[in-house]
Amino acid sequence: MIVNLLNPIITHASFKSISDEEALKQYLNTQNVNFFNLLYDRYTDKVFAKCILMLRDHELAEDATQEIFVKILLSLSKFGGKARFSTWLYSITYNYCIDQIRKAKKEITLPIYDNSKTDHIDDGMYDSEIKETNVFRLKEIMEKLNADDKSILMMKYQDDFSIKEICVILDKTESAVKMKILRAKEKFLRIYSEQYGELAS
Repeated sequence: MIVNLLNPIITHASFKSISDEEALKQYLNTQNVNFFNLLYDRYTDKVFAKCILMLRDHELAEDATQEIFVKILLSLSKFGGKARFSTWLYSITYNYCIDQIRKAKKEITLPIYDNSKTDHIDDGMYDSEIKETNVFRLKEIMEKLNADDKSILMMKYQDDFSIKEICVILDKTESAVKMKILRAKEKFLRIYSEQYGELAS
């Protein structure tokens, strides 16, 4: 069970409605743990969901969630505000899970692309095919993808991050991100075709 790291959060409605950025600012200025707990309670389930999708183990995902929020707590002063707090949080989550998978010696595909030839890529290609996949089949196919491909599709379709936000998370150029998205989509559609036949038009 995931438990709060600090004290129970206060429940005043106006307090809970403040933005992530304001909560962060107030925590850094006052060191009042309630402001950090607000962010923790707001995002812990989302972080856990991402961890369990990538690590595929409930206990590991729980441990990872706690470790990620410890990292967040220790790194809050380094948050520069150039991206949304949620984008920064996802970046730490993604990189932590990738590190754990690497340590476990599980396969991750991190291809190197020639970025000079990818500016023309349409990152919206195959969107309709993937979005029209029913939930059960979507879950099955995502489980067959490696962590790298799964995570970038989660960023695009589950979290609705923009290309620029994904660039921040992965620390890659826009061209490289577009190519990674395209490759992940192609793998998704290939697995779908092999398992269920052609996608409905």
